[in-house]
Amino acid sequence: MNAIQFGDPVSGKTVSARVSPAGGLDILSRNEVARLRDASGSGLHQLLRRCALAVLTSGNLSDDPGSMFEQYPDFDVQVLQEDRGIKIELKNAPEQAFVDGRIIRGINELLVAVVRDIVYVSTQLEAGAFDLDDTVGITHAVFEILRNSRILRPQVDPNLVVCWGGHSISRDEYEYTKRVGYQLGLRSLDICTGCGPGAMKGPMKGATIAHAKQRRKGNRYIGVTEPGIIAAESPNPIVNNLVIMPDIEKRLEAFVRLGHGIIVFPGGVGTAEEILYMLGILLLPQNKGIPFPLIFTGPQNSAAYFEQIDRFLRLALGDDVAKHYKIIIDDPAAVAHAMVSGIDKVRNHRLDIKDAFFFNWALDIPLSFQQPFRPTHEAMAGLALHRDRPRHELAADLRRAFSGIVAGNVKEEGVKAIEARGPFVIDGETDIMRALDDLLKAFVDQYRMKLPGGTAYEPCYVVRT
Repeated sequence: MNAIQFGDPVSGKTVSARVSPAGGLDILSRNEVARLRDASGSGLHQLLRRCALAVLTSGNLSDDPGSMFEQYPDFDVQVLQEDRGIKIELKNAPEQAFVDGRIIRGINELLVAVVRDIVYVSTQLEAGAFDLDDTVGITHAVFEILRNSRILRPQVDPNLVVCWGGHSISRDEYEYTKRVGYQLGLRSLDICTGCGPGAMKGPMKGATIAHAKQRRKGNRYIGVTEPGIIAAESPNPIVNNLVIMPDIEKRLEAFVRLGHGIIVFPGGVGTAEEILYMLGILLLPQNKGIPFPLIFTGPQNSAAYFEQIDRFLRLALGDDVAKHYKIIIDDPAAVAHAMVSGIDKVRNHRLDIKDAFFFNWALDIPLSFQQPFRPTHEAMAGLALHRDRPRHELAADLRRAFSGIVAGNVKEEGVKAIEARGPFVIDGETDIMRALDDLLKAFVDQYRMKLPGGTAYEPCYVVRT
């Protein structure tokens, strides 16, 4: 690193520097560098700038996608081709990413992941390497992006636990996620989350202590995100493997293909979206008999939250949907025991069918779960939320409803759509609409839509009951 210049000497809030990438990115072609520098509508520069700033503000708790650029309006990033490789030039970058004038190593690595994934996905899409109109082609795209990120590890027994949950959770719930992560770490399990704060950070933090006690090396704390959400959920500092998928649907498929079991902590609409995605897949007849441990858990004061989720799922998808998940309240050790037992079944099943440990090829994921959903007002109003259709199809549309609310809450495109045309309208079968309205009101009352302490939450939706 050279030519470091500090910004405003009074505030000391920004740094300009030219840094050498830390691992995983040695060279780029001239064409790839040019694409990253292109600030036109078809270029990648704005995407690179948005994702890079999210990484440089790692640990930021704001869920306003525009707040980072309001705080750092003069930030810019450029990838430079030099004789000995590439350099990343940062202008007016957040000072918090540096210590004594040098970029923090972990943040450097996450910055490299941003460049790597943006370049790879762009060049592969341009080359037509992925058939994104076909279910096999989309799964192939997910696999190739994960392989390019060096996250897939062959010849390692199943041990990766995906943890879902809200970024806006109470202190008690956050401490509980750490306790569960600690129990998982003691049993040599690695952690994968959405990479942000709250329930995405706590399990990793708990696991780091347990892994240190077990003198375990090579620990994986994987963060899987996508461009529309990373600005609202900056990676937490523990993430040591970051991958940016092209959209929310490929992000969800990456979780399911990578993980050997899933733990769901308290959350909001994003967590409900993830639950419905997973259950919709497990309800598919083709996936019957494929083991996949799914556990809902939280501290004692979160019991009512999971009772609400359970009631909604049973009403919408039938009582037997509950056979696909366990609810364990206030018992981190029991959660870890159940997960270890479930992963053992996954291991034996993969051996029986000769499936890979590092990527769940056997699970059937329909095209309706894979194709990106653009939450326009028309698309949200057109969702078929009725129980007279196959349950996995209803689960897919319910997932889209929650996805639209997430977009309206925190994604730049969704926020702008709400500002321009008012709230989304969600309509469907009366009983489902009433249950959905009750669930969403509970999320608002429990501060699960926005971080507490901010302005009062204004719903981006209207549920017709």
